[in-house]
Parts: sequence; structure tokens; C-alpha cells
Amino acid sequence: MMKIELLNKDKENISGKFDHEKEHAPFMAQGKHLCTLGIKEYVYQMGDKIRVTVDEVPGYYMVQMDETLAPSLLYFTQEEWLYEIPLTENLRKSSVETAFKSARHSLTVRKAHPFEISNYQNLSFNAHDQKENSGVYPHASANVETRDESVFFAKNAIDGKCANLSHGSYPFASWGINQQADAELTIDFGRYVELDQLSLLFRCDFPHDSYWQSVEVTFSNGNCMSFDTEKQAEYQNFKFPTQQTTFIKLGHLNKAQDDSPFPALTQIEVFGKNKPVQ
Repeated sequence: MMKIELLNKDKENISGKFDHEKEHAPFMAQGKHLCTLGIKEYVYQMGDKIRVTVDEVPGYYMVQMDETLAPSLLYFTQEEWLYEIPLTENLRKSSVETAFKSARHSLTVRKAHPFEISNYQNLSFNAHDQKENSGVYPHASANVETRDESVFFAKNAIDGKCANLSHGSYPFASWGINQQADAELTIDFGRYVELDQLSLLFRCDFPHDSYWQSVEVTFSNGNCMSFDTEKQAEYQNFKFPTQQTTFIKLGHLNKAQDDSPFPALTQIEVFGKNKPVQ
């Protein structure tokens, strides 16, 4: 049985009416294959959380915690997942102003269909990633994020938002490296996957921005590959022999010799297939 619950800052259940005709009760829903929590009137408060409980781990689930977030295929490695509702001023800058601000809400978790799992797809996409690892994957992390501002968090590079002709607040969030020469971005998959293609979308707010002329990709199997990159505002695509790996690390970022100290990454897409759950 799957479950969705709303919790306050103390991780206590939040109660109310799903709509005006219903009795006062905890905001909670359960389901075997599909779990949906609909609420007509409740405004999220600072510190509120969404707790998702699943019954099959490891396992694949489709989730959507807010109408402003694209449904995401997530790999759960634990039965309980806490999603911190992003209401702080810092976190809100990287989201559209309507995100989690409505009084009406529709939250959904369902077990993924077999074809959704086995499809050739972008395995790095996760519109629900959080700064810290929360036990669901994919997850993006980095050894530097500019000034610890959410508009430069690593997770921005896998959220599917492609606007890259400016920088800063939504819709121009990116992974910013704070001018750090040894910056590295890691995408953890939480399991072995098979990859054979990489796509990079640079932030291109020229002349404010710079760009990288080459990058290196490292896999958990120890293999490394270098790719030459260019100054362009569209995706740059690179194919390579199939790699079985649990992560991909982007590093050795060779900045162009120009006047700007600010290269940045808007999106990274990593294509391949999931290996069957053992």
C-alpha cells in the first residue's frame, strides 16, 4: 500500500477538510497502485513536508507533488521519502511564483508501468530533486554551488527547464560554479544503468557568461571520456559506447580564455536504459 501525507515542521500530520462537504481529517491518501491526494483549501506553511510511503523497494514510481512540477520517474531505495516544500525565500527564487502557493493541491504517486521503466530515455531527469540526497534518484550534487543560492544549485541542471539566455531567478536557474576551477557535478542513479549518450546545454547569457571548450565525464566503472564543446545556446550531443554505471561525473571543465569568469550549465541529459530490478 502506498501513502501520501502532509506533515508540519514537527513532522506531525496536518488535518483539515479535503473539501467543504467532507469531515475534518488528516490530509492523507492511500492506494495500492495509484495514490492521489486532492485538497481544495489548504495553504502550505513554512516547514511543511510531504511524506510518501511506498511498499516495494527498490522500485520505480511516477510522482507529481505540485502542478508546476513535471511528473518524474523516480527510483526509490527506501520506503519513506520526505519532500520538503520549498517555501523559503532562497528556494522560491528558483521556482515559478505559483509553485506550492495555491490553496488547491493535487499530489500523485503511482507505480511505474513496465514500458516507462524499460524505455530508452533521459535517465537524469528529476523535477523533484532536492539539494540533499533524500533516498530517491536520480539526484544531482556538486562540490560547489555559487553562494549557496538555489538559483545555482546542482539540481537545476536536471529539472528539465531549458531557458538559458539569462541568469539568476526563474526561469533562468542553472548550476553555477562560483568561478571554481575544479568544479564537478555528479548525477547519482542509485542503481546500475546503461548509458550511451550525453547532452549538455550551457547557460548563454553573453557577454556576462563564459563557456567550456571541453569537459570530461567519469563513470563508476572507472572509464573516463573527454568531449570538445562549443559556444552555442543549443544542446550539444555526444554519443559513446554503452557504459554500465551507478553515476556520471562531469568535471575537468576547461573554460574559454575570454573576459567572463562565469561559465554555467543549464541542463544535462543522460540517455540510456534502466537495468531490470533484481
